[in-house]
Amino acid sequence: MKVSIVVPVVNEADAIQPALSRLCRDFPDCELVVVDGGSTDGTVELAAPRATVVRSERGRARQMNEGARRCTGDVLWFIHADTRIAPAALAQIRTALADPEVVGGGLTLRFDLRSPALDYLAYASNARARRLHHIFGDQAMFIRRTVFDELGGFPDLAIMEDLEMSRRLHRRGLLAVLPATSTASARRLVRHGTWRMIVFMQYLKLLYFAGVDPEVIRARYATGPRLVRPGPRLVRRGKHGQVSGDAGFPAHD
Repeated sequence: MKVSIVVPVVNEADAIQPALSRLCRDFPDCELVVVDGGSTDGTVELAAPRATVVRSERGRARQMNEGARRCTGDVLWFIHADTRIAPAALAQIRTALADPEVVGGGLTLRFDLRSPALDYLAYASNARARRLHHIFGDQAMFIRRTVFDELGGFPDLAIMEDLEMSRRLHRRGLLAVLPATSTASARRLVRHGTWRMIVFMQYLKLLYFAGVDPEVIRARYATGPRLVRPGPRLVRRGKHGQVSGDAGFPAHD
């Protein structure tokens, strides 16, 4: 069972060399394809000695679909450049897909930093994947090639393409959440505040399930979980016209 690894990137010069070195070392029999969405920091030149590099329109779904078109494997394995994959994962993927009812799945998520909030997020994400079958990109999603092609690849969405793909896969067969770990970077979570990001991401998912345009959600995601801004100063006028008091009604995003 040949496995092809697809790594979508945009401006990952700091991460791409160590990431590809680990993948080449731990999974030497896998095909390795890097899909660049328009990097300007030398990512392509750094990746070229270690992987087949293809160019694509920017957008994770489009990049992953373009990478899949260039792959020859029976299994497509989508890995982020800032994610560390346990070496045991490949054997577990092959074992899981030996069952013809399994159409794909993901790994057990953890983060490269520890805190109560990050530990909670990892636990909740893994529970969600096992119970609701929602697998996200930081769990290193893998998909049986025949099923991927039948579904037409990832939906062309600006965001939530991994969530929507996992929902479609679940309607086609079983999804396996493997014990091997995918260690994701916590950099964005920590930068914005982990608890705030947890709430923010749930809010974005609610927008998606409510039918909001994914491009609108992507733009909102790009701004991050902004602090509530103070509202305008409100005043009350007494019976003689004097000004008294103020109000603290927040202006909500």
